[in-house]
Amino acid sequence: MHEFSIAQALVEQIEAAATKEHAKRVVRVVITVGALSGVDPEALRSLFPLVAEDTVTADAELVVEPVSARVRCRACGREEAAETSFLRCSVCGSRDVELIAGRELHIKTVELEIDER
Repeated sequence: MHEFSIAQALVEQIEAAATKEHAKRVVRVVITVGALSGVDPEALRSLFPLVAEDTVTADAELVVEPVSARVRCRACGREEAAETSFLRCSVCGSRDVELIAGRELHIKTVELEIDER
């Protein structure tokens, strides 16, 4: 299950940001996960608290925002949601389409509680 290593990398990146900002704890993390990223959002949600245990990220809320797959036709410029088979543009019929969204896995925001000194 590669979601475990993804959760570990996610916690490591968040920990680095929290350390840099002298945070007491991480309150909330929002990530984007593309439909074609190969990541199971539910598995990631369930593994995140286990990996974050005993860190400043331990009690953080993990919010996963799904990103639908989208394609752009190189022939006519049309952008549209990618259906299960996105081999053709629905407008001009061209097979020259590129995937423009749906493979994402990004940290969007991290909400920190900063230690006021």
